[in-house]
Parts: sequence; structure tokens; C-alpha cells
Amino acid sequence: MFTGIIQSVGHVVAAETRGGDLHLTLDVAELAARVDPVRLAVGESVAVNGCCLTVVEPAAGRFSADVSRESLNLTTLGALRPGDRVNLEPALRAGDPLGGHLMTGHVDGRAQVLALQRDARSLRVTIQVPPEFAKFIAPKGSVGLDGISLTVNEVDGRRFGVNLIPHTQQVTTFGTLAVGQWVNLEVDTLARYVERILGSTQSVPLGREVG
Repeated sequence: MFTGIIQSVGHVVAAETRGGDLHLTLDVAELAARVDPVRLAVGESVAVNGCCLTVVEPAAGRFSADVSRESLNLTTLGALRPGDRVNLEPALRAGDPLGGHLMTGHVDGRAQVLALQRDARSLRVTIQVPPEFAKFIAPKGSVGLDGISLTVNEVDGRRFGVNLIPHTQQVTTFGTLAVGQWVNLEVDTLARYVERILGSTQSVPLGREVG
């Protein structure tokens, strides 16, 4: 589990295709200097632009991870190239602060930046999601974009808006966000389960127990 509070920004050292999937090597020196080394050991989980990846080859200030074809189909990780910056968050531990909202690192799909507009010191961003995910986005609800926990301002069909405060722009990759850019989307976990439960119960005849 993760919270969507980015701990540091790293960058891609290498992106190698292996047997149809991807082997990523990341420079995570800033993160490594801030967390217990065991959190970047073999088998540990790290959210990279919101996608939960398993450390397979740790090294000094670096680690490598394999990205499956499923993840490549649903995320933006397949477009990463050496030098690209990525948001990083190690897996949540018992007792860690819950500053954002609970996230799994299981990306639902890609969303696109439609517009950027200055709003005082913040940056107002308009995002468009695929049609199947629009029902999970609610005003004042939470959403994960490239691993960042954000609050939804308003919703208009498939489009919704968020505000990026100066701090978020400074400590994440969203300081260089651009119109047309694709980002990883994770909808709120609670919304996903509520939809699943309601969808299941609607087909159950009245008076019949479920289970």
C-alpha cells in the first residue's frame, strides 16, 4: 500500500526490453539517502509514477525492476527513456503517516492532461479519463495521478480538475507537466469496491440472501 505522498524524484538509467516486457534501472539516490536500506531490498515494493514495482536488483543508490506486459498496456512506463524523471514512494509501513489517501499502486489506466491554468500560486489542471473510469471520479474525492494523491475539484463527464500547490510542483515531476501528456491513473479504492458491490446486488432478486 501507498499514500500518494511522493518521497523523492528519481530518474531512469536504463530501459531494456526483455522477452516482450521491460527491465527498468532507476537512480534513486535521493530516496535511498532518506529511507532504511531494507525498504529498497530485493522483494520490496516501490511506487514508480504510481505503479507498484518489485525491486529485483538493488545497488548503491539504484535498483532495477521488471515491468510486465500487463503493466505496459495500462501505464505510461513503456514510454520511459533514460534521463526521464519519475515519482517515487516506498511501500507504506505500520506507523507511517497517512498524509494522502490509501493507494495500491495498481494503475487502472492512462489519463490525459487537457489544460493548464495558473490559479494564484497554484496550477489548475484539467484531466480527461477513459469513459469506463468517469464514474469513479467525484468532486472532493481522491485520485492518484502518477502516484500523487490529489483532491478532485470539479467533474464534468470524463473531465475533472485538480490544483497543484507550489510544494507539489517542487517535489514531484508535475513541475514540468504539459498539455497532452499522459499520466497514470489510479481511482479511489473505496469507489471501486462500492461500484462492484452495487453492481452485484442489483442483479439479486428482492428477498434473496446474497452469499
